[in-house]
Amino acid sequence: MTVLSDKEILQHIERGEITITPFERACLNPAGYDLRSAIKLTINPGQSRLVASLEKVQLGLNVMAYLYLRSSLTREGVIGGFAVVDPGFSGQLTFNFHNLGENVVRVEKGEPIVQIIFHKLGSVADKGYAGRYQKSVGVVESKRVESC
Repeated sequence: MTVLSDKEILQHIERGEITITPFERACLNPAGYDLRSAIKLTINPGQSRLVASLEKVQLGLNVMAYLYLRSSLTREGVIGGFAVVDPGFSGQLTFNFHNLGENVVRVEKGEPIVQIIFHKLGSVADKGYAGRYQKSVGVVESKRVESC
């Protein structure tokens, strides 16, 4: 698995293997893309909040992604819960933020909150993601079940 550079991310976008809507060139980093908050958000000390990405992300069968909290938020005491973005996923992404700090953390709508890092798979996946969060819109609460 190889991490895609900014140049490779743009090539994958041109080929339709990665879609980010809306795409903002300023959010492209040397090895990823900054996803932004879909809403204005206040996280009080000790509070957990779910927030959706402004962007809809769609991955082809040859790409997967990992999500990482922006370091500015971690420096304010925020931690996050994230999942792998599987090949074939399409939709907005929902993140869980928890404020471990002593101060209120405010996030503006459109503010970068999470970096998505794209990885090219060694070979194309046989099937794409078809789970409960496919085609997610806005914040999606847990749909956890006991079995795969």
